[in-house]
Amino acid sequence: MLFERQLKIKRLSWAIKAEGGCLLQSDCRYTCHQECRSLIQLDCRRPGPCQGQLSPESTLLPPCSQNVTQTVEEEKPEPPTVQEIKQRIEKYNAKVTNCLLMKLNEDGTYTGFIKVHLKLRRPVTVPTGIRPQSIYDALKEVNLADMTDKRTSFYLPLDAIKQLHISSTTTVSEVIQGLLKKFMVVDNPQKFALFKEMRKDGQVLFQKLPLTEYPLYLRLLAGPDTDVLSFVLKENETGEVEWDAFSIPELQNFLMILDKEEKDKIQQVHRKYERFKQRLQQTLKEARGKPG
Repeated sequence: MLFERQLKIKRLSWAIKAEGGCLLQSDCRYTCHQECRSLIQLDCRRPGPCQGQLSPESTLLPPCSQNVTQTVEEEKPEPPTVQEIKQRIEKYNAKVTNCLLMKLNEDGTYTGFIKVHLKLRRPVTVPTGIRPQSIYDALKEVNLADMTDKRTSFYLPLDAIKQLHISSTTTVSEVIQGLLKKFMVVDNPQKFALFKEMRKDGQVLFQKLPLTEYPLYLRLLAGPDTDVLSFVLKENETGEVEWDAFSIPELQNFLMILDKEEKDKIQQVHRKYERFKQRLQQTLKEARGKPG
């Protein structure tokens, strides 16, 4: 216990920035901040006046703040002016080969289109037993998923593409929620993340976008060429699986997938060693057939 206490105090003294300086015990050479002197209990077995505490005569070392690393905040680029946005939009629209143009509004905001590739490896949860969405539902923004508690899970088509008309003030979080709403997915939006896909030196690079990022501004900077920049919706891989966030049908599907993968692995191992067995039997047969 005493050693753990000393270790904690040492770590605390290393982490805290000293305003005045450090004390050095002349006998055991123990160093601590001046403010921490009253908290120190040393297990000192060397003869001397220290007796487990730092004496008032301890040597004052130069301030420790000289070795403290200071965090320097990165300077954020200034937002572009309306005139710069206008020039970029004109340059962008000149490269567009379809009717998906960007439009500048009087208040300085602008609207445009982005395409999002859906690359989801896990099933999604959707409501069942509801009628198709009508024009009235779309105009009144009626959420049909709230009309039933029945749920089912299925896989979205791999690499499906959805086109969204958004504003320059639309965030990544709002794009994710909009995509889930269009596909009537009732899963927690935190399960998903929006990535930007870039190609560089023959490699495909993915970068997860923060929820506060503005996808349309990234589209404007990159231009309309999707080979330069494209958006991808994927599962939000956080390193830890929060099973409580999944529904019963999802968990049942996961079990079915794991069972299938387990059976496939077992069959692969059986086939592998069956081939080895056949080769060994063939080799033994050939060896027995040869004269002495």
